[in-house]
Amino acid sequence: MDGRRRNPYQLTDETPVYVISIAAQLSGLHPQTLRQYDRLGLVSPDRTAGRGRRYSARDIELLRTVQQLSQDEGINLAGIKRIIELENQVAALQQRVAELSAAVDGAAVAMRQREAQVHASYRRDLVPYQDVQQTGALVVWRPKPKRPTD
Repeated sequence: MDGRRRNPYQLTDETPVYVISIAAQLSGLHPQTLRQYDRLGLVSPDRTAGRGRRYSARDIELLRTVQQLSQDEGINLAGIKRIIELENQVAALQQRVAELSAAVDGAAVAMRQREAQVHASYRRDLVPYQDVQQTGALVVWRPKPKRPTD
């Protein structure tokens, strides 16, 4: 959660609300197929206290995806399970990259602020040192002739 309090009655794509018969209708599958997918770990809905399955909108979408991969693409259920695992892994890694990117951005801002503080603390009464470049030029010094004193 992102730190904000959520309304307990607010429905999201993750909210488990559909019983198996409604989930079967929404996904276009037979309830027994949904039970098999649950046993195989393809789509694992939440459970009520009485162990009844409750599907979310995301679960329904996943059921449709499994069906499409199986029927249209000809992928077996083991292959579909691996695809789902890899997609979940990619999503988790993308989330981690976003977190790390935000941390790096925060560290860069803090570094720039600290750098500005250091620069602001410099003494202004000192003359900055400039390195004089050595050249091969020869400078001849000739003293001015002395004037005779009257």
